[in-house]
Amino acid sequence: MRVSTKGRYGLRAMVDLAEHEEGKAIPIREISERQNISEQYLEQLFATLRKAKLVKSVRGAHGGYMLNHEPEDISVADIITTLEGPIAPVDCVIEDDFCNYIDKCVIHGLWSELADAINGVIENMTLADLRDKAIEEKKREEKTEKEKIEVK
Repeated sequence: MRVSTKGRYGLRAMVDLAEHEEGKAIPIREISERQNISEQYLEQLFATLRKAKLVKSVRGAHGGYMLNHEPEDISVADIITTLEGPIAPVDCVIEDDFCNYIDKCVIHGLWSELADAINGVIENMTLADLRDKAIEEKKREEKTEKEKIEVK
């Protein structure tokens, strides 16, 4: 099971939005520049996120996108499943009638446990958690840069 570009880029864009929003709409162009993702692709992702009511769009000169909920109230699972669909290592975990062998399959339990573990992680991690990690990483990078300058 792999999360596609859609899920990875969408999650990066949402973290960026949570980090920079500060009560005002953020233009797609700014997210695109910071994340090095094309504006056209981001528009497609945000259209899907808007339909799921995770973000809202603001029109006009100061337009862009804003989170529709507090970052603490948006799970990583909300974002990933909106963009990717259900997360599972195999289809039989999602669709009981996918396989005629499911009631005899000893491996089905493994796939179910794996899906539960993955979903448990992404359901319990919020956009706020990732935003906070991004902020901490930037602080670490700034500190390292200052130390390099002081050494010179």
